[in-house]
Amino acid sequence: MTRTPAPACPYCGWPDHAAPFQMLSRHGTADGRTLWTRCACGSLQVRLLDARGVRVVSRSRPARPVEQPCEQ
Repeated sequence: MTRTPAPACPYCGWPDHAAPFQMLSRHGTADGRTLWTRCACGSLQVRLLDARGVRVVSRSRPARPVEQPCEQ
């Protein structure tokens, strides 16, 4: 049986479920909540919090190039 790796930032490799990330804003929606966060590498992320849990649904590139991946 193969295991699917946990979702992670494609720019630094940091797992989506792990801190540190900076909470920028939260907004209630009909389906749950939209959370705007920033990864430790600087990538802006949109997270959706609903009945299925929290997941990153969109992300930007970091403002500056990532020189070293985040250490886990």
